[in-house]
Amino acid sequence: MTIRTVSELLNVSTETDQPSARHFSRLFIITLVIVALLLTVGEVVTQLITQHQVDRVMVIRVAAMQRHQSQQIVNKALQLSSSANSPRFYSILSELQQIYAVFETNHRYVEQGRIPGQDIVISNSDSVQYRYRQVRPYFDFFRQSTTHLIRKARQAGSARNLHADEELAVLLANERPFLEKMDAVIQQYNRENIYYLNTLQKLEIFIYLFTITVLALIGWFVLRPAVSKFQEVISQLVEAENRTATTNRKLLSLNRTLKETRQQLFDATRQQYQQQMDEQKMRTSYLVAGQEEERKRLSRELHDGIGQMLTAIKLQVESLEKSLNGPAKEVKNLAVLKTLIAQTIQETRNVSNNLMPTVLSDFGLIPAVKMLADTHDKNSPIEVSFHTNLSNVRLDKSVEIGLYRIAQEAVSNAIRHAEPHQITIDLFEKDDYLHLIVNDDGKGFRIHRSRKEENKRPSQGIHNMHERAALINGKFKISSAPDKGTKVQVSIPFKLAYQEYEYTQTNAGR
Repeated sequence: MTIRTVSELLNVSTETDQPSARHFSRLFIITLVIVALLLTVGEVVTQLITQHQVDRVMVIRVAAMQRHQSQQIVNKALQLSSSANSPRFYSILSELQQIYAVFETNHRYVEQGRIPGQDIVISNSDSVQYRYRQVRPYFDFFRQSTTHLIRKARQAGSARNLHADEELAVLLANERPFLEKMDAVIQQYNRENIYYLNTLQKLEIFIYLFTITVLALIGWFVLRPAVSKFQEVISQLVEAENRTATTNRKLLSLNRTLKETRQQLFDATRQQYQQQMDEQKMRTSYLVAGQEEERKRLSRELHDGIGQMLTAIKLQVESLEKSLNGPAKEVKNLAVLKTLIAQTIQETRNVSNNLMPTVLSDFGLIPAVKMLADTHDKNSPIEVSFHTNLSNVRLDKSVEIGLYRIAQEAVSNAIRHAEPHQITIDLFEKDDYLHLIVNDDGKGFRIHRSRKEENKRPSQGIHNMHERAALINGKFKISSAPDKGTKVQVSIPFKLAYQEYEYTQTNAGR
């Protein structure tokens, strides 16, 4: 019936010009199902017969133990009658009782084809049952003699008082016939096992031949037509491939030309963009350098011009104050004027220092940032602290200026907008990077995430810090949230520079 079904499916598939994938799928599925069924049936039958043989071997093993146990019973009976002391007597008696209990139980079970304590049951053949019936009289003699011997030993209490010559004689007389009859049982079991093994071997050969036959039929009625149809399809595909080979080559050539043109366009666009970025970066660098030079010029003019003139005015007012002996009111007015001039001089110094602190040019970044923290700490109620793990080393000139301006801008923004209680400046080296981190515990703000929000540019200071970080090849990051404070971080590759630097010395009023 299966072969007929396969043939019907094959006829349906050959009626059309092109093979149906569904029909071929059905054919191969049926093939696999048939092979799986054959293998499953063969395995199940083999396992059942094998398990039956294992059970028989277990029963034979217990039956074979009966011979050994009968010999142990006779041996223990002889030792019991000749034991010299009472402890030895009771020890042998206990061993005899245990061996006899196992011997009797096993014999009753194996006669029924069972094993004590296990769920194993086999059906003894008529030949085995006949031989067990021949063993029965000798087993009964064994059982009766051993039972009487154990009972007398319990009553006697010692070998001296034990009179069991009759029981020992019966045991010795029946030991050999019992062993011979049990050997006959074991031999019959073995003959039957050989028969079952031969039957299993023949069954396996039959299953193997049947499987080979079915596979051959499947190959003839299923695989052969399928292969023929596939060959036809492959021939059509090869012909179609030959027809389209020229077109494919032309398309590949056009595609290669298009890729080359697109790559050239991409390279030109990238080169133009990179050139624009380099020019923009150079213009920004020149602009920042010009700003720094302008700061230096203004600082120098404040120092050399206004600062010197204000210092001269202060000296003249002090000289005038000493020479005047007029009314107290006029002297008081001169004191006020002198205080105002001193404040003007100090403000001029502050402006000059902010434009270009001389400590940055003279001693480097670390003293300059420390002075920045100390100055704000003295002039405002906000606590500004500075921490670093670096020694007083000198860095590249552009790096020192850029990091100082970023720290200055971050501290200034925090003081003006965040209303913090504490500002922390950290400058440290880690993983071959120099990190500058400015933290404040102020009110913070919401970082713009979308491009639309970024176009609003809420802070020119943040933009300036970002540009300065880019100019020194640094990574700029700012983190903030409402009521969570603000964190500004700049990380640049750490390169120490120990050469001399030429800074313009400016210090108004020094």
